[in-house]
Amino acid sequence: MNQSVFFPLLLLLFVILNSHCDTIEVPNDYRSIGEALEQAKEGDRVIVSPGTYFEQIKIPNGVTLRSAGNDEKGKVGLKRAELVILDGKGEVSGDAGIELGEGSVVDGITVTGIGKYDDDAWNKHFQTKGMNQSYDRIGGYNAPAIGADSVNAVILNCIVHHNGNTGIAIAAREASAVVKVKGNTCFRNMGGGIGYMADARGEVMENHCYENFYAGIGMEGGHPLILSNHCHNNIRAGIGISEGACPVVRQNHCYNNRRAGIGVRTGEDTRPVIIDNDCHDNGMTGIGVSDGAYAIIRGNHCYKNALTGIGLQTGASALIIGNECNENKAAGIGHREVGETLVMDNHIHHNGASGLGFDVTSADSTSRCVGNRIHDNNLVAVGIHKGWNVQLVGNEMSRSGGMPPLVMVFEGSRAELTDNQLTGGGVASIRCAGTVLAEGNVIKPDAGSKGGRGPSSAIWALPGAEVVAHGNEFLGWRKSLLASGAKVIASQNRGYALNANPFQIDKSLSGSRIANNQIGDSASK
Repeated sequence: MNQSVFFPLLLLLFVILNSHCDTIEVPNDYRSIGEALEQAKEGDRVIVSPGTYFEQIKIPNGVTLRSAGNDEKGKVGLKRAELVILDGKGEVSGDAGIELGEGSVVDGITVTGIGKYDDDAWNKHFQTKGMNQSYDRIGGYNAPAIGADSVNAVILNCIVHHNGNTGIAIAAREASAVVKVKGNTCFRNMGGGIGYMADARGEVMENHCYENFYAGIGMEGGHPLILSNHCHNNIRAGIGISEGACPVVRQNHCYNNRRAGIGVRTGEDTRPVIIDNDCHDNGMTGIGVSDGAYAIIRGNHCYKNALTGIGLQTGASALIIGNECNENKAAGIGHREVGETLVMDNHIHHNGASGLGFDVTSADSTSRCVGNRIHDNNLVAVGIHKGWNVQLVGNEMSRSGGMPPLVMVFEGSRAELTDNQLTGGGVASIRCAGTVLAEGNVIKPDAGSKGGRGPSSAIWALPGAEVVAHGNEFLGWRKSLLASGAKVIASQNRGYALNANPFQIDKSLSGSRIANNQIGDSASK
């Protein structure tokens, strides 16, 4: 079609579509917002001038409710949103402050005092990190400040604070619901800042959620896209995911929350994808998965958290790829009573305890760790406790100085180390009280290990251990292999040692064998 014809037709279509849409002004046309909305029809816009309105309202289907003014920034949110206030006066009515109808929009309204805000309760539970909060309220639609229940709607640029329940609640209890929630500020609400529940979907983008009684953004059975939000100083997680929720959580900034930056829990149907988030200085873990949930965790940066950077426990499973975990007070990536994990291509460094930690488990738990770079953690690069079967393939593990080994395999655990680069390690590079298969690894000490205290061995097998070392390269340890009261098979290893007797095997158990190794002494190097 010729452009000279197309654009006039487009303009005519726009005029026709908008010819029956009115703009209603409050208080010029009606004194209250509620009165204006009662007169509004689908397609109308209700524009509210600055003032405080003591109302609770419902937006009819297809109507837009907006504060008057432009998008100039204010102190908390948009200036126009700060100046138009819907105040419930703390009364408990059981209704939302603003309830949205099908296809409706709310843009730039402050909502406060819907239900009773309890400052004493907030402070009490902030101190205890929400450990004594009741569980059954989480995810309830209740009477939110702004609510969209079983409708498609849009919530923009609102400021929601000091309310008695969830700030913004989205549910799909009776029908499907796709709701966009963008650019809102939610703080000091006695529920979560924003909650998606009961199979609700949509987009949660560029919101600021802080100091809420539960999570900044919480999902129980909801499946939205959670993108580019700031969540901090909430009593629970910055972003909380549970009860079968399957959101995509991407590029959010979660910090200084009393528990996790991002917390995932409650059942194998809870399966989020967590990508490229920044989680730091949280009171527990950066990203935590528990209670049988499963998560894909990729490309996140988790640092300076009070426990682990990424932590899994109580039956959780995860695919953990390409994350950076550093300067956390416990492990970079920690496992406790976990089902199964794949840990691949992560950068794990300068953590207060281990790089990769596998705590005692009562189940047969497995993890495959491939291509990770693990260096300069305070204690061990990898610590494997009872009940674990861990495969370490193609990892780079190093530490300068220190007494603990680089890899510690405890009694009752099994580790397979294949094609890894291990540099440094204090008393030993690999210290084993369990079962170890070491094949094709390059194992060398740093300057602090060569003449340091203790055995300074590439592999140290403790009483009761079983070690198979095949095809490794041992470079410059005092002993290549030290064992006492263990079963040891060492074959086709090569390299050099500082001691003329590179293999010291005392009280070896039946089946031990040392053969076909090529280990020279340092004099030839």
